[in-house]
Amino acid sequence: MFKKLFLAGALLVAVPMLVGSMLFGGGLWSYASTAFSEVKSDAKAMVPIEWELKRARHMIAKLEPVIEENRTKIVREEIEVAKLKRQVERNQQLLAKYQREILQLRDDLESGSTHYVYAGRSYTAEQVKADLANRFKHYKTLEQTTAKLQKIVDIRTNKLDAARRKVEEMLAAQRQLEVDVENLEARLEMIRVAEAASEFKFDNSKLAQTREVVDDITTRLDVTERMLNTQVELYDRIPVGDKSEQLDSITDDVTRYFEGKPAERLASSEQP
Repeated sequence: MFKKLFLAGALLVAVPMLVGSMLFGGGLWSYASTAFSEVKSDAKAMVPIEWELKRARHMIAKLEPVIEENRTKIVREEIEVAKLKRQVERNQQLLAKYQREILQLRDDLESGSTHYVYAGRSYTAEQVKADLANRFKHYKTLEQTTAKLQKIVDIRTNKLDAARRKVEEMLAAQRQLEVDVENLEARLEMIRVAEAASEFKFDNSKLAQTREVVDDITTRLDVTERMLNTQVELYDRIPVGDKSEQLDSITDDVTRYFEGKPAERLASSEQP
């Protein structure tokens, strides 16, 4: 049963591969890789930006435990390095003390005496020489140990400084990423507001029709007012026409008629 299923699955994979190799030849894997990249890119483009921003914030938050873990390691290393430094200081103090004692024994032996007294006890020259040899051997061993400890302190101090700088860089990068995400969220909010504003659609045709009706009413009222004003002007004017022309002619005739006549005649002619 399992053998048949395995063979069927192998055929399902092998047949398309065989057909593809026949169609595309040796470039089948290149085509497949390109297609996979395109599909992956399209799938990523379909992910909402809001979700990607949340994902970025989640990734930034995951940096915090890493930073805290390294800061804890740094504190522990600082404690260990401090212990080593104190040990080096103690060794250096002992070396200084041992050096003074060794030089004192050497000077005593160089005096050529056969017996030496230290702290109320007498020692032979051979005993002092043996003690000086042991002291000198121990001094050189302690000196070498202290030098190695100092190198260890130097190396661990340098690594500690590098770790501090790395943590500070990570903290600065984390803060910058948080600011970048906040800026991106603000930009996205502005885009969403602009998109929401563009969704408002107004039917300007109704407004245009209403404006056309108002303009038509205004025109009609203007015409009516102008017609009324014209009629008032016609009624107020003094009529001019044939009568006016006749009156003008009569006055001229009267003037000409009475020109040259004596005033008495004019007066007598005026009496009944």
